[in-house]
Amino acid sequence: MHSCNPIIVAIDVSDRAKMNELAAVIAPHAGMLKIGLELFTKHGPAIVTDITSKGGRVMLDLKLHDIPNTVKRAAANAAGLGVELLTIHAGGGGAMVRAAREGVAAGAREAGMPRPKLLAVTVLTSIDQETLSGELGVRRSVGEQVVALARMAQAAGADGVVASPKEIKALRAACGRDFLIVTPGIRPAGAAVDDQKRTMTPGEAAAAGANYIVVGRPVVQAADPVAVLEAMLEEMAHAS
Repeated sequence: MHSCNPIIVAIDVSDRAKMNELAAVIAPHAGMLKIGLELFTKHGPAIVTDITSKGGRVMLDLKLHDIPNTVKRAAANAAGLGVELLTIHAGGGGAMVRAAREGVAAGAREAGMPRPKLLAVTVLTSIDQETLSGELGVRRSVGEQVVALARMAQAAGADGVVASPKEIKALRAACGRDFLIVTPGIRPAGAAVDDQKRTMTPGEAAAAGANYIVVGRPVVQAADPVAVLEAMLEEMAHAS
């Protein structure tokens, strides 16, 4: 995989053989592969090892959200798998974020591996203003909530956030140039948005200042995933 490639491909399938088949095709053309709850709850840590044992880079997207001590221990276990990025929910609060940071540091140290970067998930890209205000009772706008959670997470030791591309510019202004911004909700022009509600194209996200973009179904379900990835990389190169 290319270390400077900004595309993270979400391998959201349940079948291990299918995952390995997709990984073999996609990995040489992507910066990282994202393993989420669907695969991890089916196959456990072995699914990460399938990729890392072949030199692959992994974003482990478990969105940990529990009491601080539980998250600390889970984060330590994840760090021992050799993943590069690990997600937690910013909504767990500063104490939970600090515990996660302590956990990944301890787990990586014990395993003799580099510490994973800790990413705090702000507001899911499937949530719009109506859901945030009406169902969840949050009075801030989506953008305000994302920035507030990001500032809190940064102060507590997170290396970056996962947030919609719509909030990239505000996050960069609030948290600085060195704070990682990973953006899901990326859809190539003309692609179906599926259940995502706050989306951008790869080029738009690159121009706005994302460090990494996450794309799943438009690549994984494509007849030619490599062609889709190459087109996205070209689009981002011209936009940045």
